[in-house]
Amino acid sequence: MAHQDHLYILKKGTTYWNQWRQANPHIKPDLSQADLRGADLKQINFSQVNLRFANLISATLNNAILKGANLSLASLHSASLQMADLSGADLSAADLRETDLRQANLSFANLTAADLTRADIRDANVTNANFDGTILENVRRHKGLRNFFRRDD
Repeated sequence: MAHQDHLYILKKGTTYWNQWRQANPHIKPDLSQADLRGADLKQINFSQVNLRFANLISATLNNAILKGANLSLASLHSASLQMADLSGADLSAADLRETDLRQANLSFANLTAADLTRADIRDANVTNANFDGTILENVRRHKGLRNFFRRDD
């Protein structure tokens, strides 16, 4: 369950949140199960944040920093994560259907059993990402990634 103090800080806005994160680098915020659907979280620093089971449906996270974040079982359906840094993030079993991940950094991310149906990963960095058991139906991707996936959807 999300830590209420962390939710309170987040509700003060991205600038306040990012300043708080910079002043408190030792704190690993817990926003697990938080309802953030439709939230405007552009350029937010969510690195190392626990967002397990979070509802981020239709949220805007463009240019967000999510390095090492726990997004396992999170709902990111129709979210926008353009140019977001998800390197090393845990996205296992996350709902990423119709998510915009163009130019996102997914290097070393764990996408085991995630659902990327109709997601857009054009120009995304997927170096060393784990796609074991990932649903990749109708994924939009750069032609250079055609051979990266085991099957050609």
